[in-house]
Amino acid sequence: PLSPRPQSVSLVLLLPLLLPLGPIWHAAAQRCPQTCICDNSRRHVACRHQNLTEVPNAIPELTQRLDLRGNVLRVIPPAAFQDLPYLTHLDLRHCQVELVAEGAFRGLGRLLLLNLASNRLSALPQEALDGLGSLRRLELEGNLLEELRPGTFGALGALATLNLAHNALVYLPPMAFQGLVRARWLQLSHNALSVLAPEALAGLPALRRLSLHHNELQSLPGLALSQARGLARLELGHNPFTYAGEEDGLALPGLRELRLEHGALQALDPRAFAHCPRLHTLDLRGNQLDALLPPQGPGQLRRLRCRGTRCGAAAARGRCSSGWRGRACARTARAGGRGACAARPWRPCGPGTCAAGSRGAGGRGGGGGAGAARPRAPAGAPKEEAGAARPCPRACVCVPESRHSGCEARGLRAVPRGFPNDTQLLDLRRNHFPLVPRAAFQGLGRLVSLHLQHCGITELEAGALAGLGSLIYLYLSDNGLSGLSATALEGAPRLGYLYLERNRFLQVPGAALGALPSLFSLHLQDNAVDRLAPGDLAAGRALRWLYLSGNRLTQVSPGALGPAQELEKLHLDRNQLPEVPTEALEGLPALLELQLSGNPLRALQEGAFRPVGRSLQHLFLNSSGLEQISPGAFSGLGPQLQSLYLQKNQLQALPPLPGLRQLELIDLSGNPFHCDCQLLPLHRWLTGLNLRVGATCATPPSARGQRVKAAAAVFDACPGGATRKAKRTPAPRRGAQRTPRKRRQHGADKVSQRAAAGWP
Repeated sequence: PLSPRPQSVSLVLLLPLLLPLGPIWHAAAQRCPQTCICDNSRRHVACRHQNLTEVPNAIPELTQRLDLRGNVLRVIPPAAFQDLPYLTHLDLRHCQVELVAEGAFRGLGRLLLLNLASNRLSALPQEALDGLGSLRRLELEGNLLEELRPGTFGALGALATLNLAHNALVYLPPMAFQGLVRARWLQLSHNALSVLAPEALAGLPALRRLSLHHNELQSLPGLALSQARGLARLELGHNPFTYAGEEDGLALPGLRELRLEHGALQALDPRAFAHCPRLHTLDLRGNQLDALLPPQGPGQLRRLRCRGTRCGAAAARGRCSSGWRGRACARTARAGGRGACAARPWRPCGPGTCAAGSRGAGGRGGGGGAGAARPRAPAGAPKEEAGAARPCPRACVCVPESRHSGCEARGLRAVPRGFPNDTQLLDLRRNHFPLVPRAAFQGLGRLVSLHLQHCGITELEAGALAGLGSLIYLYLSDNGLSGLSATALEGAPRLGYLYLERNRFLQVPGAALGALPSLFSLHLQDNAVDRLAPGDLAAGRALRWLYLSGNRLTQVSPGALGPAQELEKLHLDRNQLPEVPTEALEGLPALLELQLSGNPLRALQEGAFRPVGRSLQHLFLNSSGLEQISPGAFSGLGPQLQSLYLQKNQLQALPPLPGLRQLELIDLSGNPFHCDCQLLPLHRWLTGLNLRVGATCATPPSARGQRVKAAAAVFDACPGGATRKAKRTPAPRRGAQRTPRKRRQHGADKVSQRAAAGWP
């Protein structure tokens, strides 16, 4: 038998052979792709905006956070990240991803966050998300998803948050979210949903918050919603349904907050929420309610928000009937100024309504009876289904359950007729009918969304949309339209979203827009508009989003945007504007986002954005040939500005921007900065920012490739550079050990590198 001593001796003898492996392991941990920034101490890797077409090799195996946003990946192949088993956070935003292959994320069993927002995904294969058993949050916002296949999320048993906002979903099938047993927040806002299958939300026992605002729901989907019985917060604002009553079947025993703001509600039955006993907050702002009876059933109701309704106006003037305890309601309205009534005094004292001078308000001339005041469902409410029995055109498919009809790519030469009169979505894409005749959609008064893309349309006859009183979305993209007559869009007064991109317009069809008092978003990208003149938007008083990207604009005249005082987004990128249209920005107090990238601006003058300084949050000036920026170009901005994009210009210098105190993002990459003492003020300003800015030195040769923010050696040699730095560095206490200069510099470089990588 061998004694322990020889074994211990053998280990000692092997130790010199094992020691060389240490540096090898260390070198493997330190490897980093050439286009990336690696923080090995925190296991973070960032490869942002590098035009990568595939996942880079040589990423350290122990990496936990990988940031690939802003590349051109397009396809995520199978097992794309199989060599990174320790990943917990993966960011793939803005990567132009069009396809996620089956098994693309297999091997990422520890992943907690997957961000695929702002890509071009139109579908998700059945097994695209396999292998993500630990995933807690999935971001799919801002893609092109049109449908969800049951089973897509079946492997995500640990998921808590699913974000599907800003896609193109029109229908939720039964068991669409099967497998999400721990999901607590489901975001479906800003889609085109008009129908939810009765069991669409089944299998979500932990769901507490559901966001369905900004969709096309024509009625309260009570049956589908009641499948998620644990809901505490439900957001249904900005949907076009006009009535809510007990017959809608909304039964949510745990619901506490219900948001129905800025919809089309004209009548609300007092028992609409009778089966939501814990409801305490109800938001009805911005609807069309003339009268409002005290709700029956929710015994814990504490807050009603009704500003922007006629009832809210009555509350603000103290004209609340006895049914709402008028004095308390008026007192609350005066105190808050928002038409909100405290709920504690909301015990019905008798029949009546809260109305602005209406005869049924319990006042003079009112009948006073509860039956007389009770609102009834409007005539258009979907009760009878007689229309569903009508035949469907031969070449088309009509689905009664979803109220969708489609004839996509059927070779049609004229707009077909004979659709069910309860159709809500009609898809006629990729046919060929150059002329849309008058009353082409007769009998479709409930139509909400109409798709006419790629149909070779060159003309809409006067009254082509006659009878479409419920239409909200009209898609006329990719046709041959060069203009619209003043009466072409009459008959659709509720139209809110008009898509005219990739046509042949030479000017904004201002006369036709006069028939659209509710127009919210106008899309005119990639046409041939060369000027925006006064009067073009005379009818755009409700306009919030205006997209004019990719035209031939050389001028935006002063006053051209003035009528659109509620404008929030203005996209003028990829045009021929030689300067910022400062005077045209006057009178836009609500502007949040301004896109000017891709214009030949060359220089920014003093006060270029002063008219929108108090509201602007996002400013895009990238790829604009900028060579010079005046010191006061951004004066007036700062209180609200969150992001500033200046990448891919010709800037050699840039003045410091101390007024921009709230910046969350500034991109200066792709500029040929000349790092000399004239750039010292910018260096000092950037050093004070805890942001990744991407600014690098192009000249002189000795500084080429160094980050402006971290090039301390370049700027220390400038007059006042080192002295100022010394003043900011506190002197060591007497007796304290001094840190060697080389060691201090190494620490500073490490901090700068982490800041440049965007890590905290």
